[in-house]
Formats: sequence, structure tokens, C-alpha cells
Amino acid sequence: MPPTRRTATVEFVRGSVRGTRRRALATLPSLFTLANMLCGFGAILVSIRGDHGLASVLIGLSVLFDITDGAVARLVGAVTPFGLQFDSLADLVSFGLAPALVAFTLFSEGRDEWDPLGWVVCFLWVACAAIRLARFNTTIDPTADKRYFTGLPSPGAAGVVLASVAAFGEQMHGRDRLWVLLVLAVPALLMVSTVRFRSFRSLVSPRSGKPYGMIALALVLVVGFALEPATTGLVLAYGYLFSPVLVPVLAPLGRLLPARLKEALS
Repeated sequence: MPPTRRTATVEFVRGSVRGTRRRALATLPSLFTLANMLCGFGAILVSIRGDHGLASVLIGLSVLFDITDGAVARLVGAVTPFGLQFDSLADLVSFGLAPALVAFTLFSEGRDEWDPLGWVVCFLWVACAAIRLARFNTTIDPTADKRYFTGLPSPGAAGVVLASVAAFGEQMHGRDRLWVLLVLAVPALLMVSTVRFRSFRSLVSPRSGKPYGMIALALVLVVGFALEPATTGLVLAYGYLFSPVLVPVLAPLGRLLPARLKEALS
């Protein structure tokens, strides 16, 4: 049948609705990216007034939003070049500038002889974070193993800083504060290294359709953060930091597990 004005109008409305839905789905990941940036910006503001505990919590939320925006983008099929660049800019704020400023405001006691050293190390962190993000955007290899990152991911590096600050930030006196620079320098250099770290995507996306291991891990983390947040954060952050060394050492122990248990946890 030839199209009538009514059928043409109906098809136009349906097409508009579908287009609106597609645009809404495409925008959804960017909202999580924007939340990531907002938390990083908030961490900068509160660290200036000396509230390092709240700053650490906000950076932790940035890590959560950063993991979520990628998962949402893949779920709704909205992985775009714009989303990739926007995510990197947000990460530079949340995992580049924010941790560096949190650490410096914790380290600095005013204009003293140690401040220039703090400037150098904090700038090293920002520079390495920027290089890490730029390298990730420009060296996307379709044949590369998607389970691994080359270099420490910036959210993982930021996690080391926020966990350390949350656990020990209030215990520093005098020259003990120099450890803050070490906490910055080591993850910063690992960000631009060629050491392989397990991808967050593979950690939160189980290979089988039975994500029992992931559910068990999530429950353990929830209980841990509820009862001992500082200790849980340290174990999680430093466990990931040292995972390239720990995994090969502990891997042989996995062979001792029963086959059914390994299948359930996979």
C-alpha cells in the first residue's frame, strides 16, 4: 500500500522516539564520567581546606564512577571516540591533579625547605598520569590482550594514594611526612612503565555465566569497608599495586583447588 500522510506521520514519530532513545543511551556513560570529574574536583576543593579524609572518599568514588562508565558504555553499545577522550580528561582531573594536590597539602607545612621537593614529586605524578592517559588513547592495539593494561592504570595508582592517606594521613609528624612523596613517586613511575597489570574489565566481567566468585568478592569488600575501611582499602590498593609480583608467586596454589571450586569462582 502506498504510504499515506497518517502512516508517514506515525513512522516519523517512531523514528524520533528511537533517535531520542539512542541519544539518551549514548549520553548515559558521559553522565558517569561527569560524576567522576565532579568527585575529583570536589577532592581538590576539600583538600585545600585540609579535609584529607573526605578528599580520599571522593577520589574513591571517582574510581567507582570510572569503572562504571566504561561498563555502561559497553552495555548500551555507546563506546565512542568522544567518550574515550572525555573519560581521559576526567581521569586527568580525578587521578592526576586531585591525588597530587591531596598529597601536597598533606605533605606541606608551609614555606619550608621541603616544599620544593614536594613540588617536584607532585608534578612528576601529574606528568606521569597525563603520559599514561595519552599513551593509552594513542596505542589501542586490536590484537593486544584485553585482560591486561601496560603500566599501572591511573585509577589504581590513585587508589594507592587515597588508601595511604586515609590510613596514615593523621599520624604524620615532622620528617615522617616524607613517606608521602614515596607513595606518590612509586605509582607514578609504574604508570609509565611497561609492567602489565590485570584489567579492571576482566576483574568485574567473569568468563563464565556463573559469577559466584565476583559476588563473593563484592560481599567481602562490603563487609571489610563497613568494619575496617582503612585496612580494607590498604589491602585492596597495595594488593593491586604488587599484583604483577604476587600473581606469579601465588598462581601455583590455584592448582591445589578442586576443579568444581575453580569453575564456580571463574
